[in-house]
Amino acid sequence: MSTLPTASPWEALLERGREDGRLAATGREKSMGGRPAELPGGLHPALVEGLERAGIEQLWSHQAEAFEAAREGPVIVTTGTASGKSLAFNLPVLETLARDPGARALYLYPTKALAQDQARKLSALGAPFLRHAIYDGDTPREERRAIRGRSNLILTNPDMLHVGVLPNHKHWGDVLANLAWIVVDEAHVYRGVFGSHVANVLRRLRRLARAYGTEPRTMLTSATIANPGELAERLTGEEHRLVDRDGAPRHDRRIAMWNPPLLDEKLGTRGSPLSEAAELLTELMESGARTICFLKSRRGVELVQRFTRERLEAAGREDLAKRVAPYRAGYTGAQRREIERRLTEGDLLGVVATNALELGIDIGELDAAVCVTFPGTVASLRQMWGRAGRRGTGLALYIAGDDALDQFFCRHPDEFLERPVEAAILDHTSEEIHLAHLAAAAYELPLSGEDAQVFGPDWEHAAKRLVSFGELRERGGRYLVRGEGYPAGKIALRSASPDSVAIVEGDGGEVIGTVEASRSHGAVHPGAVYLHLGVSYEVEELDLRARRALVRRFSGDWYTQPKKETETWIERVIEAREIGDVALSFGEVSVTEQTIAFQKKRVTDHAVLDLVTLDLPEQTFSTQALWYELPEGALGDFPMDILLGSLHAAEHTQIAVLPLLAMCDRWDIGGLSTNFHGQTGKPTVFIYDGHPGGIGITRQGYERFEALVADALRLISECPCEKGCPSCVQSPKCGNLNEPLAKAGARELLTRIHGA
Repeated sequence: MSTLPTASPWEALLERGREDGRLAATGREKSMGGRPAELPGGLHPALVEGLERAGIEQLWSHQAEAFEAAREGPVIVTTGTASGKSLAFNLPVLETLARDPGARALYLYPTKALAQDQARKLSALGAPFLRHAIYDGDTPREERRAIRGRSNLILTNPDMLHVGVLPNHKHWGDVLANLAWIVVDEAHVYRGVFGSHVANVLRRLRRLARAYGTEPRTMLTSATIANPGELAERLTGEEHRLVDRDGAPRHDRRIAMWNPPLLDEKLGTRGSPLSEAAELLTELMESGARTICFLKSRRGVELVQRFTRERLEAAGREDLAKRVAPYRAGYTGAQRREIERRLTEGDLLGVVATNALELGIDIGELDAAVCVTFPGTVASLRQMWGRAGRRGTGLALYIAGDDALDQFFCRHPDEFLERPVEAAILDHTSEEIHLAHLAAAAYELPLSGEDAQVFGPDWEHAAKRLVSFGELRERGGRYLVRGEGYPAGKIALRSASPDSVAIVEGDGGEVIGTVEASRSHGAVHPGAVYLHLGVSYEVEELDLRARRALVRRFSGDWYTQPKKETETWIERVIEAREIGDVALSFGEVSVTEQTIAFQKKRVTDHAVLDLVTLDLPEQTFSTQALWYELPEGALGDFPMDILLGSLHAAEHTQIAVLPLLAMCDRWDIGGLSTNFHGQTGKPTVFIYDGHPGGIGITRQGYERFEALVADALRLISECPCEKGCPSCVQSPKCGNLNEPLAKAGARELLTRIHGA
């Protein structure tokens, strides 16, 4: 570990953290010189002129390598933040467009803001052959036909491609018949449910392009992840050459880990990370450091911005209070672009943002990047930290919360700072997702034997299942859609389930959001406090038949947590192995959940105010799971409540650390522990994918189960609390309201498995 130099504008802040114990560790990423490369010879003169106009006279080595690789076939480029990945794909695409007036290209971005940012960069080239345009939900309808007919580079997003382009491909015939390139930027975003959907969308796009006589080349870019080649193949169905030797220069970056003070050692409670963030952001701004502060929640963004503004005003710095702004989803495009402009031009000194600004939008040169609580993956954290130090030595600051992973990392700062990035997980064959997209593909063109090249050899088995469901009909080996409407309209790309519940604001009747039907009982049950765009609402009514939740503005000082009863049924064992006398399995299970009550908890201290019963029906879904069975007497003569509490606490701890092995969030995972399961006849712990059909998360846990147990054991053993706290065995999403939990028993259980 290194210390920060005294010349840094933030050294006084960190020195005080050292003195009061809040500064858990510091580290350093050393500066690196760039490896320049000449522009490729023979580029079209109009492209060379455009590059010169944009001030581009040379490349970095990875950009030159990507250009050469793209001539041969599909490529994925994975290099650091601000390394110039956009130019790596722009160069081969623009060279094609310059030489072939009829060629078309399609750029896919996960957010509208990224497409807007890239469009600005393309405009700066001023290339006469380039006719680029954005085609998304904000594009005026009167302009769409002209874009389809004239533009040779179209910037869009997977959602628009899915519902606006592919089902209407007859209007896109000229584009598809001349499609030379498909570029997928920020490919690491396409993981989990979203990635599984997008992988199917890209296969549908390739299928239609082939039907129109083209085989477009694909280029992907990604932040650093453990499996870029595998991700590219899973997303597109094609093998990609990997370009990952970053040739761009990098400034020195200092890293600091900040842990809020421990307020009660027995209970494990700590100071608020939001208050710490506001304090640190205030001091960084006062020191003149241009700073971005990342938080997971929209509400957290609004609160930290407000606390920071109030601190600056109280200090008599009204001038600085006007130079801090929030940035999150829910703002209009014009509002977001205004904030981006103020950042780029230096008018803003501080911005508090969700991960909407984690991705590659150009927001100018920043001095410090603050991440409040672990964002879920090391890859995401490094993306955020990469925002700091664009014009000199930067500060990357991590503020821990009281969550289990945050405190685990604070106890192991070296492991945290040196931890490798994770593998991105997706499964395009996840049944519920894949079947829905096969139906959408059949609407676009009847399915036939040729589709094995795109959808894989099992496509017909899946098609026959859709026939049995009444969604397709078979005629002479071809499968066509049955019924009215188009299937793509029923698929939400960011949800595993096609069914959703509309959230309706009662006073104005406006639909303010949606929630998956499978999650509605826990999220928008009657009496639930629902947060949307930083505003709290209370659910007055959940109409399951009409798929509608009626909500009204809420100003109370409590939040709600649902209480659920869960059962699992083993449908199929796919793999199994023994670990000592513990039987470990992976397979398919059905999960039945029923929300039976909810707690009201005070916001300030999380004290329980009330328990209210509910009368809601059961919900059942199929998914993937790992489970392990313990032999009789595994925990000796433990009383039944201690045995159950030990299993429950072990389950929570393993779910808490599973994101260390799989690129996921604990909210993507469910669990059940029981002292007697009807099928196994033994004490059994289940950990399952929380999305219908499963997306491969628990398969990672099964394959690396020994590491999962080891990490869980370290987490529970090192926490200084007496009986269990949010930093070890308590879970913020526990359907049984964290009862019963036995920390000591869980530690003994995990120790026995680990030593097997």
